[in-house]
Amino acid sequence: MTYVIAQPCVDVKDRACVDECPVDCIYEGARTLYIHPEECVDCGACEPVCPTEAIFYEDDLPEEWSDYFRANVDFFAGLGSPGGAQRAGVQDFDDPMIAALPPQNQDYLNSH
Repeated sequence: MTYVIAQPCVDVKDRACVDECPVDCIYEGARTLYIHPEECVDCGACEPVCPTEAIFYEDDLPEEWSDYFRANVDFFAGLGSPGGAQRAGVQDFDDPMIAALPPQNQDYLNSH
């Protein structure tokens, strides 16, 4: 099992979760953040600090965002397991589903 970052993070990438992650398993794509399913230790430290409430335990992922589990897993298909997000740096790509989304979260961005 793992945690999943869903739609509310797209185009926000607040990174509060990154600061809380004890194992450095939250990677940054071009438009959103992704949790590496094999590196995540299921501690849950990321979930309560997310200001957009975009992080869910896999079993609690709302049906409307169920594709985000696949997107989080598939993001790492080409990247593999680089051994930490800081080492990998920001990636210039996203899962194709996320890359195809129209601009998101403008209300959040305008209020912060």
